[in-house]
Amino acid sequence: MNDPAPPSRLDLLRFLERVQPADLERTRRWIADEERREAERQQGEQARPEPPDWLIEYGLNRDPLPTAVHTGECTMAGKRSKATDSDTIRRAIAAGVKACTFCRPDSELGILD
Repeated sequence: MNDPAPPSRLDLLRFLERVQPADLERTRRWIADEERREAERQQGEQARPEPPDWLIEYGLNRDPLPTAVHTGECTMAGKRSKATDSDTIRRAIAAGVKACTFCRPDSELGILD
């Protein structure tokens, strides 16, 4: 059995020297990609419109009735929510529409049960 001799330390270092430029270039591409994604994310945040002050959520019926009221930044508001003003929210709460227990628009408006 004539097994070839294992590569010397110098052979291994020369191999490493040959592959490192490709690794460095790939790492630089990854950095550039990440910088581009971060710039796009920041641009998207700056372009995002301000949330409304108040939201009123509607049901699924043909003539949907309000089902809940929320503050404008509430993450629990459903997709059927529409921006509105504080007077509409007050009237809805007075008419029995439930206030979100997560964002508490009734407390924010100073309405007590």
